[in-house]
Amino acid sequence: MNKNAIKKFAIDARNKLIASVTDKAGMLGITPDNCSEAITKGVDFEVYKTAAGTEVTLNKKQCEQRRKLVAKIHEKGFEAVVEEVAYTWFNRICAIRFMEVNDYMYPVRVRVLSSEKEGKNEPDVVTMAPDIDWDFTDKEREEIIDAKMNNRLDDLFRMLFIKQCNLLHEVLPGLFEETEDYTEMLLNISFTNEDDVIRMLVDGIDEKDFNITTVDEDGKAAGQVEIIGWLYQYYNTEPKNKAFAKKGKITKEEVPAVTQLFTPDWIVRYMVENSLGRMWVEGHPDDELKSKWKYYLDEAEQEEFVQHELNKIKAEYATLKPEDIKLIDPCMGSGHILVYAFDVFMQIYENAGWSQRDAAQSIIQNNIYGLDIDDRAAQLSYFAVLMKARQYDRKILTRGIEPNVYAVQESNGINRGQLKYFGAGLTDAEKNVAVSQMEGLLNTLNDAKEYGSLLNVEDYDWKLLEKFVENTDIESQISFDTYGLDETAEQLKRLIRIGKVMAQKYEVVATNPPYMSVNNAGKKVSDYVKEYYSNEKTDLYAAFITKCRNMLKNCGFQAMITQHGWMFLGTFENMRKGFLHYDIINMVHLGARAFEEIGGEVVQTTSFVIRKTSNSSYKGIYARLVNAMTQKAKEEMFLNGESRYVSSICNYENIPGSPIAYWISDSFIKAFEGKLLGDYAYTKQGFATGNNELFLRLWTEVASSSAAIGNKLNYIDDSFKWYPCNKGGSYRKWYGNNSYLANWQFDGKAMKEYEGSVIRNPQFYFKEGITWSSLANQLSLRYTPRGYVFESKGSMCFSKGEISLWYILGLLNCKITSMALGILSPTLDFHEGPMAKVPVVNSGNEGEIIGLVKDNVRISKNEWDSYEISWDFKRHPLISVISQNRAVFDDTTDIDLAECYNCWENECNERFNQLKANEEELNRIFIDIYGLKDELSPEVEDKDVTVRKADLQRDIKSLISYAVGCMFGRYSLDKEGLIFAGENIDEIYWKCQGFSPLGNDGKVLEGYAGVSLADYNYGYFRDSDDWENATRLSFRVDYDNIIPICDEEYFSDDIVSRLCEWVKIVYGEKSLETNLDFIAKALGNKGNTNREVIRNYFLNDFFKDHCNTYSVTGSGKRPIYWLFDSGKQNGFKALIYMHRYDADTVGRVRTDYLHKAQKYVETAMQSAQYTIDNATSASEKSKATKAVTKYTKQLAEMKIYDEAIAHVANQRIEIDLDDGVKVNYAKFQGVEVTQEGKKALKVDLLAKM
Repeated sequence: MNKNAIKKFAIDARNKLIASVTDKAGMLGITPDNCSEAITKGVDFEVYKTAAGTEVTLNKKQCEQRRKLVAKIHEKGFEAVVEEVAYTWFNRICAIRFMEVNDYMYPVRVRVLSSEKEGKNEPDVVTMAPDIDWDFTDKEREEIIDAKMNNRLDDLFRMLFIKQCNLLHEVLPGLFEETEDYTEMLLNISFTNEDDVIRMLVDGIDEKDFNITTVDEDGKAAGQVEIIGWLYQYYNTEPKNKAFAKKGKITKEEVPAVTQLFTPDWIVRYMVENSLGRMWVEGHPDDELKSKWKYYLDEAEQEEFVQHELNKIKAEYATLKPEDIKLIDPCMGSGHILVYAFDVFMQIYENAGWSQRDAAQSIIQNNIYGLDIDDRAAQLSYFAVLMKARQYDRKILTRGIEPNVYAVQESNGINRGQLKYFGAGLTDAEKNVAVSQMEGLLNTLNDAKEYGSLLNVEDYDWKLLEKFVENTDIESQISFDTYGLDETAEQLKRLIRIGKVMAQKYEVVATNPPYMSVNNAGKKVSDYVKEYYSNEKTDLYAAFITKCRNMLKNCGFQAMITQHGWMFLGTFENMRKGFLHYDIINMVHLGARAFEEIGGEVVQTTSFVIRKTSNSSYKGIYARLVNAMTQKAKEEMFLNGESRYVSSICNYENIPGSPIAYWISDSFIKAFEGKLLGDYAYTKQGFATGNNELFLRLWTEVASSSAAIGNKLNYIDDSFKWYPCNKGGSYRKWYGNNSYLANWQFDGKAMKEYEGSVIRNPQFYFKEGITWSSLANQLSLRYTPRGYVFESKGSMCFSKGEISLWYILGLLNCKITSMALGILSPTLDFHEGPMAKVPVVNSGNEGEIIGLVKDNVRISKNEWDSYEISWDFKRHPLISVISQNRAVFDDTTDIDLAECYNCWENECNERFNQLKANEEELNRIFIDIYGLKDELSPEVEDKDVTVRKADLQRDIKSLISYAVGCMFGRYSLDKEGLIFAGENIDEIYWKCQGFSPLGNDGKVLEGYAGVSLADYNYGYFRDSDDWENATRLSFRVDYDNIIPICDEEYFSDDIVSRLCEWVKIVYGEKSLETNLDFIAKALGNKGNTNREVIRNYFLNDFFKDHCNTYSVTGSGKRPIYWLFDSGKQNGFKALIYMHRYDADTVGRVRTDYLHKAQKYVETAMQSAQYTIDNATSASEKSKATKAVTKYTKQLAEMKIYDEAIAHVANQRIEIDLDDGVKVNYAKFQGVEVTQEGKKALKVDLLAKM
């Protein structure tokens, strides 16, 4: 089955039909904004002005249809009605396609959308009309002949299509509704137009996907249900995306699209075979019948006393006849479960000796029931069930048998004043009871579309209510009050049928309920769930678990697929305790990726079958498929009998929170009988700021003087605004992820006063502890020294003192805790509750454990501090290795960078291997302590070791980043650590001209010949009041905070030139070219020389890499080096350092660099033009011509850029580092530049992040 083709058709068809219906409505004078009145009225006609301004005349029948359409628009709104009409025709078109492919057409087997003749586009119905036994009227025959003679084949096709729909109303009234309704007026289809829905369907989806005789590679039927279900799901794609994209609650109209999810076929078979199938074969044993069920699980061997009780239950099943077993899917969607249940029922009936024809009728009448909140879904289920019956009984459609499948309907709008006219023939007592019960049913079904089948309907006297609405007494009371009484009667009959299905009890309930947080639902459904399903109020699927159980008869089976959170999460603990009063027969724990349409870890599911009996010693069978990464792999794992467990409910009661931990051993269960982490430590959640953009920063964004970091860590002083803040982060153990700061000045006064903030556990702020990411794919914990606050996603643990914090950290980072949390919270949420329930076994070898843990923290901290994202970063490791390996690097004028990298690579490998060995030793120790040698191995995979190995390209890029930091004065070759980040740079460095220092008056204190021609720079540290005692910089800091990046070397402080100078100073002049070659090769950019490669890196990739380095997941990119960028032509680029920005920076960029760059380019273009005019070589001319083209584009780009930058330069914009990168960066973006005769152009001064 080509699902891509099906998806494309469904989405395109929806858009096409909506557009077509909207156009047709416009031709009737109906637009989204207005339903026009008739401009002329006659006895049998009315004239309306169309949306296009023309006039249209409607006959009497069309006028009545239009009035109904307008009334519906006033009731529901234009968009809702158009959507309704579009999906109605979509369903009908797809249904007819299915029927014609399978030769099911009624009353004559003739194709309506296509032809049996391959390659023929004209549908057979068009070719054969009027010679089809459709009981055409004389007028219709004339119209057919006229259309053919005048070649109006699309008009003829539309007429015949509508005729077919009206004929199908006789046998499929639930899908092909009352004839001549307003939907006819809005239908516009064509078979000649290749872009129309009909051809899109016939040509776009392989016919075999509709054919019930088609089998897939596994021999399973691939037609019918699959295609109907996928069409329904894909049709909802855009409405679903739209609903999720908007802000606010999900409305009742959006719920079907948002929650629709087509159940994998093998899961449907598993659920039905192990519930319906099990009920029959346990009462009527038949191995041959059971062998037909591929996904049936035999019962586990039970204790003798349990088996004795089971025999009693099976004896009850033995009394059942096939027609006694009622199965309902209360969230039936497109009917997938019902259709497979039909097949299993058919096998049961045949096993009991019934013919297929009689069985098909009985199944529809007695066995299969369905409900859904969505009318569209109900139509498709209705169709699917009847088409399944048609497979077994060719005349089923003409027997007038209606399936018991319904969309839940609302009682809103029922004229209750007319109830007094019903009940003719009943006694007064019967009538009073009937009216009371009818009122109760109407009250229950008020706003029923909000709640769907979650509604609890009382089990009324349904036969009495049917009699009540059957007869009316109005002979002597005909009045205005009785107008529409027949319509009221039909509405009441429908509500009674629906109410009966909702109220009665069933032998089997099988469903895939909606997955939606109750908090995202509308207020009515949210309040209802909280009132009637208080233990399940987190999610709709949980409410349905309880609802389905309540729909069961005693000893009945409940089969479901739901998200798996209810099995473990604390929010479902009370619900889980109720659930565990019943027997879990078996379970298929699917985990993530059970639905091929949903990737990632968000939707994690389980499918299960329970019986409404209670025996805590009953042993269920569990298939653990969570490690299989695809839908197909999970199915194969199931069929191979892999990862099977046998467990009893009584096991779960010994574990805190009673999680459904079917896979754990008796040894580990015993561990939970002792003390838990909560007995030894506090696990706490931190604050929620209410506005992270206001209260949180990356530490690199703010001035270092305002942050209590580095050597100021644990200085709790109101002079600091920003304090280290734990906020989770990526998977990293032992130490690190120290990226965030929080505004906690004046004891968090601003945050505490902010509406929307929640301050939790402030008594634990600034204390030594352990932190972790509470929302993560994989748990990892890190040591936190004193001096940190913590946020809600960066939970913390604090020792109570009885055992060491280091011991706790070792335990929590080992496999024991991963195993425990796999039981307590096997979702993405590792919050404080489950953490506190981790079992702790204190041992005698605490000292060894603490030593290993401290070593791991040391190793991890050293690695973290090797990169400039750490506030304790000292110097780039490709420089540090020089002093650490003096025997290798004895000649400082000739240091090989490749050899430096080799030393660094060895250091990384040693660190990695040591940490891995330590972690494996910790695992071994704790596995011994907990007695889990048979279940866990101590080995650690390389991917789970969270210090990095060397990576040539990454490390060379980080070296270049460090070099740029030295150019701006952030770092220095002469002192370790962060040197300058936002203070007054003149207090850090001594301003020079050449190498002559300047006084406070800007004059040279001591110069040399020609000093007046030298460039300004920062040449000394200002670490002494006397410049002669100040430390001279081996690499000068850029004076004006602007480093140009051009595609040619126009400036003396060009970034490539400065990098070459830096490499020469660091590694020596002798090895400069060798080292530049090494750098160029590592970068891998294009270029003929090493400098060209490096230049291309700066032009194209440096800023992107910088943004990625200075970013944290969830907060976005926060670059500290900002790139002024004229555009794609590389006309002009220049870097500045955010922390050195001042109000004149933009002006300097413009006058000192942009304008000079323009002149350089103009000169270069003149030179190239001269070559064109004078060169004799064709290749020289060609090269020069390309250069002129490039320079022309660059100058045009720079001209527009100059206008934008002039506008900003004149504003002399100030920035406040406390506002962070995001706010400050935006001040230089989207500058409007006027263009003569054109729309104003928006120009970004800075490169997009």
